[in-house]
Amino acid sequence: MKSIIEYFNKPLLKVSLIFGLITGVLVFLFFLGLYFMDIVPLGNNKILDFGIHIILIAGACWYYRKYVGKGFLHLWEALTIGYVVNTMGALIAGWLIYFFVTYADPSVFTNYLAEMKTLMLEGKAELVKNIGEAEFTKMYNGVGSMERSEIIMDEVSKKTVMAIIPILVISLIFRKQDYGVFHNKA
Repeated sequence: MKSIIEYFNKPLLKVSLIFGLITGVLVFLFFLGLYFMDIVPLGNNKILDFGIHIILIAGACWYYRKYVGKGFLHLWEALTIGYVVNTMGALIAGWLIYFFVTYADPSVFTNYLAEMKTLMLEGKAELVKNIGEAEFTKMYNGVGSMERSEIIMDEVSKKTVMAIIPILVISLIFRKQDYGVFHNKA
């Protein structure tokens, strides 16, 4: 048990997990804000929560560089921080949203599915032209059979794909290494 606690007591992991937890809670609060404004909180409206991920990834890199790295941050450390914060935030938010649509208000999920089907029917001509009638029917029926538990992995997979470029850019911006070892002091 002590070895597990020591493993998670590393500053790189600890800072990343704490910022990831904060990210997940803030994303869920954004979800609740949309819900209380009577906006369907799943789907296209929810995509704006990715800004929370970007801000907290940058904040975690800044914090780690300033307080743990004493002004230095390697690229690999920044990349690790970015991906852990993003993944942890998406997992926490996914689970909180899942619990909300399962226990607090299941109508959110059914409204989301209905909105997705309506959007698909509105763009049916274009979709059929691009993917074919059989594939459209399969996709349309797949929306109707979607389970609430898919919200969790959907959140993680979308955020992972969306975060690749921002994490790389943030890592490059905050990276600062000590190049003194390369200078000949003789």
